[in-house]
Amino acid sequence: MSNRVVCREASHAGSWYTASGYTYCGSCAAHAYKQVDPSITRRIFILGPSHHVPLSRCALSSVDIYRTPLYDLRIDQKIYGELWKTGMFERMSLQTDEDEHSIEMHLPYTAKAMESHKDEFTIIPVLVGALSESKEQEFGKLFSKYLADPSNLFVVSSDFCHWGQRFRYSYYDESQGEIYRSIEHLDKMGMSIIEQLDPVSFSNYLKKYHNTICGRHPIGVLLNAITELQKNGMNMSFSFLNYAQSSQCRNWQDSSVSYAAGALTVH
Repeated sequence: MSNRVVCREASHAGSWYTASGYTYCGSCAAHAYKQVDPSITRRIFILGPSHHVPLSRCALSSVDIYRTPLYDLRIDQKIYGELWKTGMFERMSLQTDEDEHSIEMHLPYTAKAMESHKDEFTIIPVLVGALSESKEQEFGKLFSKYLADPSNLFVVSSDFCHWGQRFRYSYYDESQGEIYRSIEHLDKMGMSIIEQLDPVSFSNYLKKYHNTICGRHPIGVLLNAITELQKNGMNMSFSFLNYAQSSQCRNWQDSSVSYAAGALTVH
């Protein structure tokens, strides 16, 4: 083993987001990050979906440091060791890590929200594959003990509906009016199901409408973790704080991506 520190570059800085901010989802996501209390947060789990490699489980990074335009974030090797020991995880290559944007999009926010305590926290990035319902349950159980600790923060990366020909998704309920209204109605249906904290209802919703929510598996893992903690008497609630669309679709040539920001509160 060498002692060389391996870094993941901020590979999407300058393309997916500029040095100074996010064009589309920025103001929406900020509603969630505003809820973070940097004075108690010591570990930040970031669960993001895999867009580039087929993955039937979850994967851990092979680096030590994630770079951001603000400052470097350290991966928690102790927690990584605990997760690795379960035998439930794969390693992602540096190439996969740097190609994927779902976790990286949250790093500058995390750095910004934690700036006042920047040397006092670590991150635990987890790339979530296309999990079966039973795997979502297994990973939910595994993460539930970490979710129970108030010094751990969980960040789940997801957009909502990707609508249009380029996304091969064009569900339209004409009774809702314009296409963008139908998209909003579909998204808000899914959001209210997530707020009920019931993983089975969420799975059924996805089976019925096939809404193109890219983080559906990380959301499923979180909902299963919550279910596990509720069994043990923990009282939690989830509410969405903001919803936005990248543009308003009015005809079949249009396309848009929806964004939603929410926060889980433990009472």
